[in-house]
Parts: sequence; structure tokens; C-alpha cells
Amino acid sequence: MSTLIITEKPSVAQSIASVLGVTRHEEGYLTGSKYIVSWCLGHLLELAPPHTYNEKYRQWKSEDLPIVPEVWQYEVVRKNGKQLNVLTSLMKCREVTEIICATDAGREGELIFRLVYNYCSCKKPVKRLWISSLEESAILEGMKALKDSSAYDSLYEAALCRQKADWLVGMNASRLFSLMYGTTMNIGRVMTPTLKMVVDRENAIVSFQQEHFYTVQLRCGVEASSERFSDKAEAERLREACHMKTATVKSAETKKHTVKPPRLYDLTTLQRDANRIFGYTAQQTLDYAQSLYEKKLITYPRTDSQFLTSDMQKGLDGFAHTMTAIFPHAHEKELTVNGTQVINDAKVSDHHAIMPTATLLKLNRVTMPTGECDILMMIINRMFCALGNPMEYEEMTVTLECGGTEFKGKAKSLIDYGWKQIDSAYRHSLGNRAEQNPEEKYVSLPDLTVGQKLEPVMAAVKEGDTTPPKHYTEDTLLAAMESAGSEDMPEDAERKGLGTPATRAGILEKLVDTKLINRTGEGKAKKLIPTEKGTALCAVLPESIQSPTMTAEWEQRLKEIEHGKTDGPSFMEDIVTMLDDLIRTSKPSGNYEEYFPSDKKRIGTCPACGAPVSESTKGFFCENRACHFALWKDNKFFMNKGKKMTTQLATALLKEGAVEMTDLYSEKTGKTYDATIALATDKDGSARFQMVFPNHRKDVTE
Repeated sequence: MSTLIITEKPSVAQSIASVLGVTRHEEGYLTGSKYIVSWCLGHLLELAPPHTYNEKYRQWKSEDLPIVPEVWQYEVVRKNGKQLNVLTSLMKCREVTEIICATDAGREGELIFRLVYNYCSCKKPVKRLWISSLEESAILEGMKALKDSSAYDSLYEAALCRQKADWLVGMNASRLFSLMYGTTMNIGRVMTPTLKMVVDRENAIVSFQQEHFYTVQLRCGVEASSERFSDKAEAERLREACHMKTATVKSAETKKHTVKPPRLYDLTTLQRDANRIFGYTAQQTLDYAQSLYEKKLITYPRTDSQFLTSDMQKGLDGFAHTMTAIFPHAHEKELTVNGTQVINDAKVSDHHAIMPTATLLKLNRVTMPTGECDILMMIINRMFCALGNPMEYEEMTVTLECGGTEFKGKAKSLIDYGWKQIDSAYRHSLGNRAEQNPEEKYVSLPDLTVGQKLEPVMAAVKEGDTTPPKHYTEDTLLAAMESAGSEDMPEDAERKGLGTPATRAGILEKLVDTKLINRTGEGKAKKLIPTEKGTALCAVLPESIQSPTMTAEWEQRLKEIEHGKTDGPSFMEDIVTMLDDLIRTSKPSGNYEEYFPSDKKRIGTCPACGAPVSESTKGFFCENRACHFALWKDNKFFMNKGKKMTTQLATALLKEGAVEMTDLYSEKTGKTYDATIALATDKDGSARFQMVFPNHRKDVTE
């Protein structure tokens, strides 16, 4: 008898198999004396398209919306069909008496396994392997702590709700607005609100009114500045009143400040820093981190926690000291390990923060790809910083009076560089490869008392301009996605924002792939600029479909489903209600044609789906890309009859549905005849023609 272990990827299967002594390779799996280890290759099944439920859905029609399946159906991802057959065979094998789900320990991993298990109609008992590292010790400990699969039923329910909600919004909203505006639109539950944030930022930048201003700067042992002046002459008068004169100290206050060490990385903060420092996209960072995880060099990367659990504290000190051997910026003799500040059981749900593993002590970094090495060193650096001492400095705030005007100034003095010493050394080691932090200016603070006279005063006028908001980069957009809607949500909300750490990178890539935003600019971290298409989309869509707050609330509810605090059916009912309202109340924007101008000559309306039909080089085509209606200029039906599909003929067919034609050539008789040609469409929207002869002769369809 054997236990079947199913992972998400072949590389993970190999890691688990090697630990368990499963060494014999077969087609699509590995086998040993006690275990069989196979894998899923990611998603093997996906939700079926609308026409699977009803053939009429091949055509996009407003009257068919909303499309809400009563019983959800799945279809096999074609490229992965072979591996699905392997898993089906293994699950049905009599030798297999138990199954262990070892897909990635998260929402999507649970969904991937359960769909396959249900597809195979398997009834065999299932245990769950839940680990955050692929190191041998973690796998062995996980195998000892297997839980019954039923403990993760709520996680599976949340995953199903997420998948179905995305399908409902994507399929229905995309069809609704594509038909409404005669152009294909890509609309998503998370993607569209994210696009809206980028468009809003661009609008704020474009509408920004720059203002020129002047300030008067004083230097007299301490630096201070006046308020802004819009009139240069006024600033010059103040400068003359102060230059080489005496300033009086009105107030001087010195406070001690501490800058706490940064938290350990979760996926989003890792992606943000990698974008800011190296210019890596969120997807690149996720790919590098996933590869490091599969090489056993870091712990599970798709985490939203920045803390460790209390059971990890015991070995933290020794582990950190051993890591100094491969990280030259942390000196073992000077190293401080404040383990308690990275421990918080309450802030760890599915997985703890991203950490390096002991496996990398054997690593030859020379053979590593540059991107993976960069991400690995970032994670190690963050670990040392998070364990370090706070940075401390003193800040003096001073108010001076000179020329009958108050001037304010600040100065900082460093006490202890703390964790920043390691971080600064690491950043400087990167040189020009990375974006450097601006250097903070520290000075020795002067000893000032109220009423003290400072002279002589050096005064100068400084010019400046107000600056518009900055374009989003992936760093700042990820931050905005993470906090979207948080001001309208309770303090103790389990998840805030748009998407999850694991899905945000994919959302950004889809926005780029569908040409709704562009990555531009010369800096390492590219600017995210909405395209004309993206801007137009947000201009015509109703607020409900692009509201970050509403989508953030949905994410919170999915998290509550995951933890069994609410049920899935009520969530799905609310999604359907939202779609019903959207379809009932949405109307075309009055000036939408200015947002979606067509450079094609439109000649009529598609008889299959109602979208515009426009002329192209080779024919007349429906502008709805999902529709197959076309009138080809080299149409064989007309060419065989000695005629050609002209603009005039196509226009008449679309307008009247039929055209009387004379002198049609017959290939059988070699003679000509007259007939009425009627236009009809097949189920998929393809055009077909029917000949109606005079004198009540029978109709002929071709």
C-alpha cells in the first residue's frame, strides 16, 4: 500500500521525494517503497467559458447578461492534460490508500489540489502538508504534523469564491461594456480598480497648476527659512532687511528620536524594495523569490506576514551569527540580535515572514543568476536590519526673528547609526547597479538659548516651484494597492487593499499586456502611465466597477471566509446582485465616441451581435473581436457568380438583410439569372447566404 503525495510543481515534488527516499522516476511521478510523489504543473483545470453552458453565449448579446452558471463546470487546461491523466490514474490506483496534499500552502495551492481531487471523483482520505520551507528538517517536521484535509475546507471555499467572482465580473462586465461601446474591453475585479488609481494619478499630474515661489534663507550658525513669497520683490526686501544684521532666537527645542528597525520582508515589501533599488518588476521579483524557495534558499515567499512565530526565536541568535559568513556587511563581533522585535504570533496567519535558510551556507553565489542573487542578498540584509538596534538622533527645531519676520529651521545630530549602518554598507556595495538613498545631513547642534543674538546674518533669496504628484512606480502602486480602501475599513480588518501579495504582480502584468498602462522612463523604477485606451476605459465605466474601496471590502470578506467567519454563498449573492445592478443601470456615456474613435469606415451593424461593422483591406468585419461575423471581399459565394463584395453591396445587405441582384452567373449552365440574396448568420456569427428566386422557385442556401 502507498501514500500519494501531490505537489504544485515538479521541483517541489523532487525536493520532497529526495527527503522521503523516493527515487525511482516514472512518467509524471516518482515512486518508492512507501510513497508515490507527483505534481500538478500549476492549474490543471479552469472554469469553462460561457458557451459551455449554452451555445448561444458564443455570441455576445446584452440580453443574455448576466451569465451566472447554476452548476459550475471546469475544463482541462490543454497543455497540462497529460499530467492530469497521470494524476487521475494514480488516484484511482488500488495500491494508493491515502493522499497527501502538498501543493503550495495557501489559497491557490488548496484550490489547485481540490479541483483535481474532485475532477477524479476521488474519495480516498486526504491529509494536508503545510510547510514554509523546503529544507529537509521542515519537510520532516511537516510530515509529522499532517492535518486532516477538512481543516482547510474554509480555505478552499474562499479560493472558490475568489475564482468564481473573478469569472463573473470578468465575463459579464467585459461583454456588457464591449457591446455598449463597440470595442473589446478587458475588465477585472481587481485589475480595473488598480487601473483607476493609475488614471486618477495621471489626471492629478496633468491638471496640476505649477506655482513659482521665493523664500529667504538665513545662515548664522544655524540655518532657517522664511515662509514662501509669490512676489520676488517682497522676498528681496526681506533679504535686504536681514543681510548682515542680527537674528534673535525666539525658541529652540531639541528632541531625541529613534528610528525602529524595519520589519522582515513579506512579499509586497520585498517587491517594492526590489523595484525601487534594482528596477525589477513585481513579477520578476516573485519569479526570483519562487526559484530561491524551490532551491531551498529562502522560506515560502507568497506571505503577507512580516513576523516570525515564538517557536522560531530560540535558534535565531545562532542562525544570525552563522549568516555573517556570507554577508560581509554584518560583522559577527559587532552583531546585535534583538530576536523579540521580530516575533509576533498574532501577526502570522498562514506563513511567517520571508527568511533565508541555512542551506545557503553551502551556496556558490558565483553560479547564481544575477536577479536571484540580488533578491537573496536583499532578504539577508533585511533580516540583519530587522534584528538590529534602533537608529538614534537628536533634532533641533529653532525659530529666529530677523527683520521683523520669523524664520524656522531644523538640524539633526547623529547619536547611534544602529541598524542603518548595515543597510548603508549594503546599499553602497551595490554602487551604480542600484538606486541609492539620499544621504541624510547630520551636524553638531549649536547650544542656543531663547533671546540669544546671532550675528552676522547671511541672507539669500532661494527660488522654487511647487511640484505635482509623482507618477506611480510599481513600488508606490503596490503600496497603494495594499492600503486601498483601508480608511473605510475597521482597524482590525484581517486583509485590506486590492488583491493579495501573491496576485498583485499578475494584475500589474495583465494591465501592461492588455495595453492599459505602459512602463516608461529612464530610471531603474519605471513610471506607470495609463495609455489612451486605459484612460478611456476609466472615463466611461461606472464608479461601482472601478471602486478600490468596494474591491478591498471583497478581499476582506474573502479573508473572513478563509477563517470561517462568514459564508461563501452570501458573498457570491452579493457579487451577482452587484452585476444585476450594473447591467440594469449602465448606460453609454454621451460622448463616448471621443474616447473610442475609430479610424475605420463603419458601414452598418452586425446582425449577429449588434456591434458596428467596419471596412478593412480584405473585407467588412464586426468590431466585436469575440464575434465571427465577416463579409470577405474575395467571397467565394459571390465570385462563383461573377460578382464581388463591394462596399455598396455589403452596406445594403447589413441595412436591408437582402439584395436583389441581376446577371448572376451559373457554373452549371453557363447562363445568367436574377435572384434575391438574403443574409443570415450561423450560431458562431459566421455569415451565410440564401438565394430566393423569382416566380416562387424554391430557395437555395449556400
